[in-house]
Amino acid sequence: MSVARQVVVEADGGSRGNPGPAGYGAVVIDPATGEPLAEAAEYIGVATNNVAEYRGLIAGLEAAKALFPDAGDALRVHVRMDSKLVVEQMSGRWKIKHPDMKPLAARAAAILPPSSVTYEWIPRAQNKHADRLANEAMDAGRDGRQWEASASTAALDTPSARTPSATLPPVQGPPGDQAAGAARARAALAAARGAAAPEGLFPMPGAAETPEAGVAAETPEAGVAAETTEAGGEPTDVHPDPQQPAGTPQTGWGSAPDLGAPATLVLLRHGETALTPEKRFSGSGGTDPELSAVGRGQAERAAEHFAALGTVQEIVSSPLRRCRETAAAVAARLGLDVRIDEGLRETDFGAWEGLTFGEVRERYGDDLTAWLASPDTAPTGGGESFAEVAERVAAARDRLVARYAGRTVLLVTHVTPIKTLVRLALGAPPEALFRMELSAASVSTVAYYGDGNASVRLLNDTSHLR
Repeated sequence: MSVARQVVVEADGGSRGNPGPAGYGAVVIDPATGEPLAEAAEYIGVATNNVAEYRGLIAGLEAAKALFPDAGDALRVHVRMDSKLVVEQMSGRWKIKHPDMKPLAARAAAILPPSSVTYEWIPRAQNKHADRLANEAMDAGRDGRQWEASASTAALDTPSARTPSATLPPVQGPPGDQAAGAARARAALAAARGAAAPEGLFPMPGAAETPEAGVAAETPEAGVAAETTEAGGEPTDVHPDPQQPAGTPQTGWGSAPDLGAPATLVLLRHGETALTPEKRFSGSGGTDPELSAVGRGQAERAAEHFAALGTVQEIVSSPLRRCRETAAAVAARLGLDVRIDEGLRETDFGAWEGLTFGEVRERYGDDLTAWLASPDTAPTGGGESFAEVAERVAAARDRLVARYAGRTVLLVTHVTPIKTLVRLALGAPPEALFRMELSAASVSTVAYYGDGNASVRLLNDTSHLR
């Protein structure tokens, strides 16, 4: 009788453009020690994220099988991926409709007996080794070569995510404006500080567990909002259990099951118009100006920036012309479509449209003073109050976060919507709007987790314009 051999496979894939230059990475790991046993990576040309992720899975399973060619049915492989789509489809919970995915899924399923392979979704932060391998492969393809194992630094560059659960990594980012979710996360982290380390770094499904360790097994569905992609999966939303005991140990902010993979909103302010340098009120009730020559150049530099990052998966724009033109420049570089969301339009500044702050003070001084003092006061002539804008923007936020759970979305919008999203994420008062600077074509980022928490990652970054 063969002795059972157990390994963990972590796999990932990416596309800089979706579709665009793509590559995958996979690593086979000893579940007891966390040591990498084999690595695989490859640049695969132009493909989608989903294709690259499946190719990474295939490479990881083939590498595991090659390590133990004589193990036969005794080989047990536990696959860990941050692709909800691949995990759910290979687990049989989501249907595979897209014609490009079916042969890849069949190929992956044929490598080892179905009973030998289990699947688990993990946050991207826990999949850094495979992610770095995939990026090394894409970098190699960009330079006109293929990835070489001898040149890889993925294992060296990856901070250890394989420490026992008693050792907590530092918490990343502040909690957002949902106190209840933040309290649950803090309680889970506090409980984890007293938890004993499990016997193995990667408990395999079905393996005996030590009750006194107090470590709850993480399921693929825990706290992860479903991801809808071009691959035609049929997901159902999964929500964390609000009755989960506060003492359930976790391993840190980025991996707590009640957080899951965030919807990341990358907030790009549109490029300059003729009104921007003169600091004139330019909202949704005015002339709807186009980008100036400077603004078009800013849009192109933003497009180059996002193409180099390769992280944006969707683009949503305000309906106003300056945003649509900025979004179109980025979309052309990334090969993506642009969706329009009315909730992202700028404030209607009423009679103040086209005027400078000084001109408004001179003509409508009392109205301006009242507007600065209260978010419920609208500009002269029937414009929108900041309270009305906040309600509209919050509704758009909730709609987008639900639609794009687990994905990175570029929102091309205006000063007030961006400041409002940041203010709400921080739980700051309305007057915080007057204490933020947002340059034309600047980038800010807010991540939204499944439990309602938000983390502000970036504000008013203009490094791509220099």
